[in-house]
Amino acid sequence: MRYGTELRLKWKAAGASVVLLGLVSWSAGSQQPAEQEPAPEPGASVAQDYVIGPGDSLQIFVWRNDELSATVPVRPDGKISTPLVEDVVAVGKTPSQLARHIESILAEFIRTPKVNVIVATALSASSQVRVVGQAMNPRAIPYRDGLTILDVVIDAGGLGEFAAGNRAKLVRKKADGSHENIKVRLEDLLEDGDMSQNLAVQPGDVLIIPESRF
Repeated sequence: MRYGTELRLKWKAAGASVVLLGLVSWSAGSQQPAEQEPAPEPGASVAQDYVIGPGDSLQIFVWRNDELSATVPVRPDGKISTPLVEDVVAVGKTPSQLARHIESILAEFIRTPKVNVIVATALSASSQVRVVGQAMNPRAIPYRDGLTILDVVIDAGGLGEFAAGNRAKLVRKKADGSHENIKVRLEDLLEDGDMSQNLAVQPGDVLIIPESRF
C-alpha cells in the first residue's frame, strides 16, 4: 500500500512538471518582441534645414504603407504628387516640413500616418553651388552637407592657368534678397594650406574666380 502511494505521488509530480514546462514554453512563445518602426532609408547627404527646390528628386516613405510610398520629382511648378496626395507644394519647405504636411493629408485616409521625406537627388538651382570664371571646369556642383570651398574647387578641376585665386569671392544670397560678397584667397588655401580660407558653402552660393591682370 505504501509502495502504491509513493508511485501515485511520483506520477503527480511528473505531471505537474510537464504542465509547468508547457506553461513556460507557451509564455516564452507568446512574448514576441514589440515591432519597431523601421529607420528611414539613407538618402542624399543634405543639411536638415535644406530647402527643397524645383528639379529635386524626393523619396516619400509612408511607414507600413508601401503602396503609398514613392520617389517623385519636384515639378517646375514646385509641386509633387504621390498616391492619395496630389499637387502638394514642396518648394520652399524642408523635408521635415513637407513630411508633416503630407501626414496631415494622409490622416484623412489612414490612422496616424508616419512619413519620412528624403532628398534623393538635389538638382535645383537653389541646391547647387556654382563655380564661374577661371576654374579648369566651371560648373554647377550639387550641394551636400559639409561642402567647403576646397571641395568645390577640387570638383571644378582646380584653378585655371590665368586665375587670380586670391581675388576670388563667394557671392551669397541673404534672407532679405540682397547679396553678400565674401573674399576668398584661393591661392593661399591651395598653395600655402591656409585652412582659414576653407569656408563652408551654402546652397545657392556662387564662387567667382577672376582672371589675372597683366
